Amino acid sequence: MDTMTDDLYRDITEFAHDTPSWFQHLAEVWTELGLLLFGVLFIVAWWRARRGDPRALAVAVLAPLATAVAYVCSELAKSAIDEERPCRAVSGALRPLVECPPHGDWSFPSNHSTIAGAAAIGLALAWPRIAALTVPMAVLMAFSRVFVGVHYPHDVAVGLVFGALIVFLLVRLTTRPVARITLAMRGSSTGIVTWFAGPGPGRGRGRGRTHVPAPAPAPSQAPTAQPPVYDPAAYDPPTMTIRRDDTQRPY
Repeated sequence: MDTMTDDLYRDITEFAHDTPSWFQHLAEVWTELGLLLFGVLFIVAWWRARRGDPRALAVAVLAPLATAVAYVCSELAKSAIDEERPCRAVSGALRPLVECPPHGDWSFPSNHSTIAGAAAIGLALAWPRIAALTVPMAVLMAFSRVFVGVHYPHDVAVGLVFGALIVFLLVRLTTRPVARITLAMRGSSTGIVTWFAGPGPGRGRGRGRTHVPAPAPAPSQAPTAQPPVYDPAAYDPPTMTIRRDDTQRPY
């Protein structure tokens, strides 16, 4: 028996077949390109946070780690639910734009959508200004999985919410302890550790220690040179020798 999600799946795939071929190829590429772009943004967010507050760096590091946890949870749920792909299960549907995954690669929830939702929220927590970019990216990435014909609409909707919720909770619960670890790493004597954790705000480049400029030395006052005292009576003009005062010499 058809369900509402089956009808919506057929409508979206029919719309996909009516679009130009270049748009179809773009949708195929976007399903994978979105993951790459999220990865690049994770690196940029970490690099920006290296010189910031330890909590900011903790969130930037936790965002990709929590996204990986969300993916694992999605894979476990998919293995437990065993929902067949719509490209095989929905009767009367047009062929997908990409090859239908083999039997055993289950449909619910969508791993791509879970990763997209998790990455979008993780990046929004680490770098709030780009939330206007990451959230639409995640939604488009999830929609593309239905567009190319390999997921039901409910697969991607649940995946988005599932990934976003896991990342939000993990980041909120673990930011404080990870920030303490980050602060300790910044004081480490190991170069690779301090490079990863960064010098922090107002810090120099040497082993994460605070760089305090040395005070400028006070201007020294050179002793004033005294002009030599010239005593005409002490010299003998003809010979330019000092005369002896025999009157002061005892006999």
